Amino acid sequence: MNRRDALARVALLMGGAVIGGDYFLTSCSSPAEEKAKKGTAKETKQEKPFLSPDQVAYLNEVGETILPTTATPGAKAADVGSFMAVMVRDCYKPEDQQIFLKGLNTLEQASMKKNGKGFLESDAAQRTALLTALDAEQKNYGKTKTLEAPNHYFRMIKELTMLGYFTSEVGSTQALRYLPIPGKYEGCVPYKKGDRAWATT
Repeated sequence: MNRRDALARVALLMGGAVIGGDYFLTSCSSPAEEKAKKGTAKETKQEKPFLSPDQVAYLNEVGETILPTTATPGAKAADVGSFMAVMVRDCYKPEDQQIFLKGLNTLEQASMKKNGKGFLESDAAQRTALLTALDAEQKNYGKTKTLEAPNHYFRMIKELTMLGYFTSEVGSTQALRYLPIPGKYEGCVPYKKGDRAWATT
C-alpha cells in the first residue's frame, strides 16, 4: 500500500481529512534535508530529537492499545511511536506540533483522573476504556469544530497510529494481505465476509 492509498483509507475510517495529509504527500522534509537542498555545506550541530525515547515508548503503548496484537502483530511491533515523532516533526504545522506535545500530558492527566494512575501503569482494560472515552471526546469535538479551531490531539495520535501501522512492513504484510508478485490484474474478485484488505491496489 502506498502512502496515498493509506491516507485515503485512514481518512475514510476517521470520517474526514487526515491532519497534515497534504504535507505527508507533498512537502515532508526534515530540517537536514532542507539544509542540503539549500547547499549549505556548513557543519551542522546534532539536532535534538522531536520526541524523547520515553515519549516514543509511551506512544508505542498508546498505539498498541489502539491496534493491539491479536493473530497479527500490533502497533508496537511497527514502532508507531518513532513514526509519529518523524511525521509530527516534519509534516505538522508548528501549532499542531504544540497541540500534539501538550496532548501527551493531557492524556496522562486524563489517565490519572480516570484510573488514579498513569497510562503506563494502567492495565489493558483501563487503557482501552480511557482511549475509548478520548475517542468519543474527539469525535464530539469534531462535530462542532470550525475550520480555524485547533485540532484534537487524540485524533492526531489515532490517525498517525493507523497510518504508521498500515504503511509499515508488519502492517502491510501481516495485517493486510500481501503478494509481492501479484501476477495478472483481476478487476473483480469474490469477497468473503471477514477477508482482510489488500496491501497493494
